Amino acid sequence: MNNSKQTMYQIDAFSETVFGGNPAAVCILETWLSEEIMQNIAAENNLAETAFVVKKGNDFEIRWFTPTIEVALCGHATLASAFVLFEHLNYSEDRITFHSMYSGELSVTKNKDVLTLDFPQDIVEKVSPPENILKAFEKSPLEVFKGKTDFLLLYENQKDIEACDPNLYILKNSPARGIIITAKGDDVDFVSRFFAPGSGVDEDPVTGSAHTTLAPFWSNRLGKNLLRAEQLSKRRGKLLCEISGDRVKISGKARTYLVGEIFF
Repeated sequence: MNNSKQTMYQIDAFSETVFGGNPAAVCILETWLSEEIMQNIAAENNLAETAFVVKKGNDFEIRWFTPTIEVALCGHATLASAFVLFEHLNYSEDRITFHSMYSGELSVTKNKDVLTLDFPQDIVEKVSPPENILKAFEKSPLEVFKGKTDFLLLYENQKDIEACDPNLYILKNSPARGIIITAKGDDVDFVSRFFAPGSGVDEDPVTGSAHTTLAPFWSNRLGKNLLRAEQLSKRRGKLLCEISGDRVKISGKARTYLVGEIFF
């Protein structure tokens, strides 16, 4: 692999401006690199996720890596990957189909400058939370739920979400990909934050995959299929979520931060 180089794009997903939303790195490959190299690239980037994409027929295969592990689903890096294909590589159709070995078929459609993810729903069940999760949060949640990969902690109001400062050292050992905290929003239908120190991401700025859990959860509680959401990280991110059968459509914008080359 000496003297190899690879173009990499860094995209701010779920944002109308640079320096907002959630940054993701995207590498569009001709053939798959080794898992070791992909993990090393993700670690070197030190972003929440780096996406790797390979064309297969008319569709694309996709994989996502945090700085420490490969994950089964990532929304913002999928949005970023579609943005690269549409905006930088002149993909001519208005719909891109991705295939994930862990999450099946995923698609992104383009309507002017708005991109919409089409992901499977994640339905949660009410659970008794592990003791270390409760210890990590100063204020106890009203209820705790568990989806495929994440815990969801429900709080009383938006101020609880804004004020939350969990003990990340304790949370790092939680038996889940990450922890979602959520409440009804003051100006949107619901707000959230997402912590995943055990997956190499202390707090994710805007988490598309978490909204496959959040959207059906709040749809059932609020009795509506179209929901406005905001993730209350420092960078903030706004999303529009729509329940469609057993799928969730998650819409947002994206902007290019940089285009560069990796030498390895």
